[in-house]
Amino acid sequence: MPERNPSAALNFAALRESGTGTGSRSRWPGVWLSGFLALVVGSVIALVLYLQHFESEEDTRRRAADAQWLEQSVQFHFRRLEEDLRVAARQSADVQGGLLWREPGVLLAQGWVGAPLNAPPGLWQVDESRHPLNAQALATMNDTARGLRRSAYGGPMRAADGALLPVVWLAVPYFERGYFVGNYVAALSLDTAVYGLVPEWFARSHQVRLVLDEGAVPAEPSSFKPFRAAMNLAGTDVYLEVTPIQGQPATVPRIFLLVAMVFLGGMLVSLWALRRDIQKRQQVQARLQAEVALRTAMENSVTIGLRAWDMAGRVLYVNEAFCRLVGYPAEALVGVSAPMPYWPKGNDSHIEQVHRDILAHGTQIDGVEVQFQHRDGHLLDVLIHEAPLHTDTGAHIGWMSSVLDISERKRAQAVALQQQERLEATGRLVAVGEVASTLAHELNQPLGALSSFATGLLNRLKDGRISPDETAPVVQRIAGLAERAGRIIQRVNAIARRREISLQRLDLVPVLQSMAPHAMPELAPVWVKADELLIEHLLNNLLTNAQEAAQAHSDTPQVHVALLVEGAWAQLSVSDNGPGVPDENQAHIFDAFYSSKEGGMGMGLPICRSIVEAHHGRIVVDRAPELGGARFTVSLPLAAQ
Repeated sequence: MPERNPSAALNFAALRESGTGTGSRSRWPGVWLSGFLALVVGSVIALVLYLQHFESEEDTRRRAADAQWLEQSVQFHFRRLEEDLRVAARQSADVQGGLLWREPGVLLAQGWVGAPLNAPPGLWQVDESRHPLNAQALATMNDTARGLRRSAYGGPMRAADGALLPVVWLAVPYFERGYFVGNYVAALSLDTAVYGLVPEWFARSHQVRLVLDEGAVPAEPSSFKPFRAAMNLAGTDVYLEVTPIQGQPATVPRIFLLVAMVFLGGMLVSLWALRRDIQKRQQVQARLQAEVALRTAMENSVTIGLRAWDMAGRVLYVNEAFCRLVGYPAEALVGVSAPMPYWPKGNDSHIEQVHRDILAHGTQIDGVEVQFQHRDGHLLDVLIHEAPLHTDTGAHIGWMSSVLDISERKRAQAVALQQQERLEATGRLVAVGEVASTLAHELNQPLGALSSFATGLLNRLKDGRISPDETAPVVQRIAGLAERAGRIIQRVNAIARRREISLQRLDLVPVLQSMAPHAMPELAPVWVKADELLIEHLLNNLLTNAQEAAQAHSDTPQVHVALLVEGAWAQLSVSDNGPGVPDENQAHIFDAFYSSKEGGMGMGLPICRSIVEAHHGRIVVDRAPELGGARFTVSLPLAAQ
């Protein structure tokens, strides 16, 4: 199969775009896709904002919960400490107390206040005398505990300069049989108590600071907002400030967001890939539609029948032109195997053999001519060319046929053959006439000479004036003339029957010297391919005409013969000093039966032209520049060396 020329390939894309309505694309898929992308982006932004808000609330709740847990834990242990002090006040013995009771450094001092038999602890008096507000706080604590019959706190204590100290006093009232005995008090180190209450696991993620002044600023700037919780120790305004050390991201929402973003990204990538695939499919579909439309238009426009069949000889496809050619619809032909319904009846063996040859080898470049039979019964001549069908992998799966109806051409050829035969018959009739005229013209001279020699010989024999020695040359001359007449008849007969001449390598110089021995100088050989006898006839006619014209017109007749070589041609010219050929007669001088001489047959020059043309040469006539008469020039192609 010849390769397809890419430059000659049809630009189906341009064809599709040039078609009305086939190049536009709907904008709605793009609008829907843009809207969907906007919805997705908006959803992502809303989800991120929601998660940030959720994480912020969750962080606040977690910090509050941590602080509340620590607050409750502190209150629990302080309530336990109150009970431990109450037990200590009641029993004055060894107390198995709680965490604060056992934590070293928490209880700075303990003892009775207001009990007549027990003096207050020494630290009590120190704090009471250190700052007036301390005395006031301690007095208030005692009064509150006694008046309300419950534990009360006082403090925090102040240093002498007024600075707050992380020390508070706890007073537990003690009543016996309804009578107030005194307050059992204890000085507590809040720093030690708070840090002893904070578990290690809590301290790893939080910074806990005791805040004695509510208006105090955070100790260190931090990216996390601290949370303050009151310790709820009655009589004191002490707070716990809890600050997260490191962020605790809401792992589950972020993982959920990450997974959602991964799935969203995958979905977007899938949509993008799907959109590209759809675009490619649309482009391929548009190209296929254009190709199908173009192929359909081509099939409907061509007048050549197209037929495809597989390797088993089953018809796969026929076009409309083939259906019109054989007169059967496509439904009646597709799927049909041999014998085909359009095969001529009674000629099955020949066309079946052609069918098998085509399936096996296809057809030659010239195709194969067979006859089909139309459905209405008439025969038609068709020319079939087969081309192999290949798949994209190169597998040979069948043949594609182009079927051309050549019935008209065959009929025209038959008519032309008949006309040719008629022309040939007419030509033969004309040739017979020409032969007859030629024979009459050519044989006139030898026959006249024969008659003259025979008459002279007979007269001299009757008179007895000739000897045997004189008789022999005359008889030989008569025999030579008779032989020449016979050769003329044979040659003319051969030309008339077969239009053949015997071309041989011939030197023109000896021929001219034999015909005009006194007019030809010594020349180098001039070789042509010619028939010697016809060349002799040609020269004889030209010389005879020249001599007759010169003798009739001048008392000193002159005839010149010249032979030249110009390029690949031999130029032979015969000139005379006769009247020449008028210009108006030069166009007809070589026509048959045209003669300017009185009594002439008009066949000499036509015979000369026929001889020259038979040698693939040409002959022209003009006026001789030196002698003033006619000059006939014969051009013959030189023979190859």
